[in-house]
Amino acid sequence: MDWSKIVDWSNVRVYDLSQPTSWKQPPFMWYPPMKVYWIKHLGEHGVNAQFIETSLHFGTHFDGQAHFVTGGRDIASLPLEDYLVGEGVVVDISPYVGDYDIYTVDTLKQAAKDGGVEIKKGDILIIHTGYHRYAWCGEEPDEVRYMVKHPGPDVRFAKWCLEMKFKWLGVDAISQDHPLNTVIRRARPDLVAEAEKKWGKKIDELMPWPENYQVMHTMLFPHLILHAENLGGDIKKVLNRRAIIGAFPFKFQDGESAFARVVAFVSEK
Repeated sequence: MDWSKIVDWSNVRVYDLSQPTSWKQPPFMWYPPMKVYWIKHLGEHGVNAQFIETSLHFGTHFDGQAHFVTGGRDIASLPLEDYLVGEGVVVDISPYVGDYDIYTVDTLKQAAKDGGVEIKKGDILIIHTGYHRYAWCGEEPDEVRYMVKHPGPDVRFAKWCLEMKFKWLGVDAISQDHPLNTVIRRARPDLVAEAEKKWGKKIDELMPWPENYQVMHTMLFPHLILHAENLGGDIKKVLNRRAIIGAFPFKFQDGESAFARVVAFVSEK
């Protein structure tokens, strides 16, 4: 595969778009926390070793098709060539979104236009909301804003992703879905009221269920348009740029998802 038109390999830099994986990260709503145990120590056993008990949805991770599709493909079956690694774009929508905002196709198109970058059919699409700064490891840690107030899309955006035939998506938020299109809507009715006050409309009018419920999972995963969540790291260094983008989840047979490293290969002059 010839990627020489996208990157000059003699001047390429690798940017890590990943957050750390740690027990310190609060789990997604109603998921159990990560537990890390020391099972061997140098003084006693001559070696250090750890044991972890966790879901697969901590830190930067890649959701597999089996996460939402019965009999769906596991993480181990996803090919590196022409799927996990490929041509893509990082689009900065952070100037256009804030708490609870619903971003649309027009948001992405305007951000790309203002950023001087093209979104192409078949891309890997990385969305920068700016909310990674509120993650536990971010510059301005704020658990509530990161987990339950980040911006997200609705069903119209998901339909556009199908039309664009994106390979996969990534976002610097805890979920690719709008937080109030997840179980958070049921768990935090106080925040639903706060969002409705900002919108000036009822949530059932703006994002009615079931058509919007976790739509970025339920509508896209059957078509193998998967996604990586909890991006961060050096993402601000590659905003509004085209790149070779790679996701590297561990090769987990029968795994519905997996911890992953996500990177961008970018030419630097």
